[in-house]
Amino acid sequence: MMSEESEPMRHIDLGSPPLEQPAAGHWFPGPPPPVYSCTLTPELEAKAREELQEKPEWRLRDAQALRDMVLKEQPKLRTRLDDAFLLRFLRARKFDYDRAMQLLLNYHSSRRAWPEVFQDLKPSTVKHVLDLGFLTVLPHPDLNGRYILCLRPGKWKANDYPFEDNIRAIYLTLEKLIQPEETQVNGIVILADYTGVGLSQASNPGPFLAKKVVSILQDSFPIRIKAVNIINEPRIFKGIFAIIKPFLKEKMAERYVLHGSDLRSLHCNIPRSVLPEEYGGVARHLDMSAWSKTLLDSEEEFIVEFCQPDPLEGVVLPDSMLFEGEQPGGGARDDDTFRGLRSQLYYCY
Repeated sequence: MMSEESEPMRHIDLGSPPLEQPAAGHWFPGPPPPVYSCTLTPELEAKAREELQEKPEWRLRDAQALRDMVLKEQPKLRTRLDDAFLLRFLRARKFDYDRAMQLLLNYHSSRRAWPEVFQDLKPSTVKHVLDLGFLTVLPHPDLNGRYILCLRPGKWKANDYPFEDNIRAIYLTLEKLIQPEETQVNGIVILADYTGVGLSQASNPGPFLAKKVVSILQDSFPIRIKAVNIINEPRIFKGIFAIIKPFLKEKMAERYVLHGSDLRSLHCNIPRSVLPEEYGGVARHLDMSAWSKTLLDSEEEFIVEFCQPDPLEGVVLPDSMLFEGEQPGGGARDDDTFRGLRSQLYYCY
């Protein structure tokens, strides 16, 4: 199900020894310095040149070109304009100025469209999600240098807290993950463990929220999701995927790999050396605390980034904007769609 553009599969030594475990809270790179200085290795620069059309000698010129576009076309937009920030969007759109500009506008407009997620967005407001063990980031990247975001939706129950809190925790994690330039070039991998997922979790988000989540990940956030590995999915996952798939672009849909309970299949995509024991790996037990500490220690930087006035105040956006209002009657259509899909979920269950 992987696309032709996916990295070629490498040989994996299933008997590889465990990697040395980093100290809790000190394994992930810190935020970039105020003045941009490229941190890419020569190997990553070559990869960025080949895959993203990034030319080191033109890098700052490209950032300046995007900066000029923002100042000319959206002078009232309250956004960061430093090189490090703008390069995230350029890399995510292979240095196409127009597409990078659209992504930047989508990035800000999604915040206005979903205040339940983006208002007062900081790590301390999702501590209960982190404590529950809903998500973490594995301490070691895979063989392609991609960090692995591990989601465990079965840990959440509908009466625990609103589903949007999970999205808040995921978004904060993505914001932290995208800071290092290596992630901007390599992308990330998602590992979703559906152990314990039942009808209540599957039907709670509904197609309206599913569409918003997918739209943010595909069109409104500067990150490259290179693979989504689903394990321990129950039969009901067919219904869950039926909700999500209509909103996925073809390339993204092809990057979903369903492993069931077959850990050897998982190990063909993610090496045992970076997986915890819970998933047949040799990297010790799954540790949820290290990533929680990384996020919670970043409280102040997220306050500066997100707990500010509306960046779109006074901005006139193009009619084609992804989150430009809701269509009249759209909610009713979503409800009708949801009723049909819900009946499918019951059938699968």
